[in-house]
Amino acid sequence: MARLLSLSESAPARYGAVADAVTARAGRGRRIGVTGPGGAGKSTLIDALVRELRAAGETVAVLATDPTSEKTGGALLGDRIRYAPGVADDGVFFRSVATRGAAGGFAHAGFDQLDLLDAYGFDWLLVEAVGAGQSEIEIAWAVDLTVVALPPAGGDAVQALKAGLMEAGDCFLVTKGDLPGAEAAAVTLRGAIELRHATNGTALEQLPPVEVVSASSGKGLAEALATLRRLSDRQRGDGSLAGRQRERLARRVRHLVLRELEGPLAAAAAEAAAHGGAPQTLARDVMRRLERGGALH
Repeated sequence: MARLLSLSESAPARYGAVADAVTARAGRGRRIGVTGPGGAGKSTLIDALVRELRAAGETVAVLATDPTSEKTGGALLGDRIRYAPGVADDGVFFRSVATRGAAGGFAHAGFDQLDLLDAYGFDWLLVEAVGAGQSEIEIAWAVDLTVVALPPAGGDAVQALKAGLMEAGDCFLVTKGDLPGAEAAAVTLRGAIELRHATNGTALEQLPPVEVVSASSGKGLAEALATLRRLSDRQRGDGSLAGRQRERLARRVRHLVLRELEGPLAAAAAEAAAHGGAPQTLARDVMRRLERGGALH
């Protein structure tokens, strides 16, 4: 499994040879993404959730995304070293992956890697995105449920009210719940969610829930996990999970098509630009070349 994960990242064309077999076996695990601003405690939260899940006898795989340095091209990939249960545990698997320039706080290979981890039968798949801003929500396409983690201080709860994180979140967790202001931040967040959804007639029970948690003290962790389980069960029961899976597949196919076209498209664009003209005219010329297939060979 680890070798296939590496292959999906370093040699995606070769990984394509096993992709159909992997996809046929995926679809059972619960995919939960955790995003939010830097310093929200996402890694610590995920570690705490892993312990809760293992205590319940469920298996869990963690895919942690680290940013790639623009200067060196490297990434720390240190998330896997934090979880140290003291004894070997075959029910937990950690994998760190670099963004490699991918926008949205989630690595390009992450879609394939989640399918692979799912195919190997893990009950839960937890995905940590790079510290996100208001529009870095690519992870929402890769998972079934998106958790937005927000610290109680620094105005992050207010920042979440803006489009992006608010729209992506299926559940909001105010972290560091043992600090002053955590409960007040949760109240503010709940009020903002209710106000935002009041105009479209969403029932209160359908609104994204807000929980207060503390990974260090364990406060609210069991309740948060129960909420995620309830939301996941509801998705599977009302058919919305199948809709998300179709949207995810369509987005992934688009990404792969664009990757295949990247080289030919650049060549066609350069050839068109060499003749001069307005950008709109050149773009139409490139599209005609692609439609004829001449630029693909």
